[in-house]
Amino acid sequence: MKAFKLILPLLNLLPDSIIRFLGKVFSDYLLSKYAELEVQGKEVLVERENKPTIFISNHLSNIDGVVLNRILKNNSAAFMAGVKLEKNPLTSFFLKSINHIPITPGSPDKSAIKSALRHLGEGGSIVIFPEGTRSRTGSLINVKKGFILLVKLAAVPVVPMALEGTEIVLPIDDNDMGGEKLHRSKIKVKFGEPFALPCKEDCPEGTDWEEMCADYAMRKIAAMLEPKYRGVYG
Repeated sequence: MKAFKLILPLLNLLPDSIIRFLGKVFSDYLLSKYAELEVQGKEVLVERENKPTIFISNHLSNIDGVVLNRILKNNSAAFMAGVKLEKNPLTSFFLKSINHIPITPGSPDKSAIKSALRHLGEGGSIVIFPEGTRSRTGSLINVKKGFILLVKLAAVPVVPMALEGTEIVLPIDDNDMGGEKLHRSKIKVKFGEPFALPCKEDCPEGTDWEEMCADYAMRKIAAMLEPKYRGVYG
């Protein structure tokens, strides 16, 4: 792993096609060595193949995208990823190895939304981490409601995903994101049934509809998680 990190600046200069190949090889190696994957609800993925879908998940670790990219390999998934990940050699390498759409967090990134809608229009899927960042508590944190705009504009089914154990495989190191250490652990990934947002007509007077929808969506994820992972949605 140390040798790999040393040559990362050079690897990131390679053509994207080569980086994608190397990224798949290295991701498969890491997951086979450090992760024991258990997937529940695979039938949902099969049913959603070649159908535009927005997948939403809790976010515990930088390895979340690697795990989900493998599981969603038949769902034409593109990940909404914060632009700051492009600044770190390690996360930049893995970003280039998967289909992703850069987005500037905390702002109405019209370009990213247009790209996501285009991908959905072609029958692809979009993966979003609605919390907007990895949870430092190991459980759900307050959602950022910005993702509701894309869900509203796309008007496609939303599938909730629940991750458990990735925070053990690759714990967060806020002092050195590129120096995070891998550990072996079991990872559970659970897929729920597709759902649609509540209608505005059902929104109580004086309640923010987007906030209500964001809370509704996050509780779909929370319902599949073990209690210790539910956090503010427990």
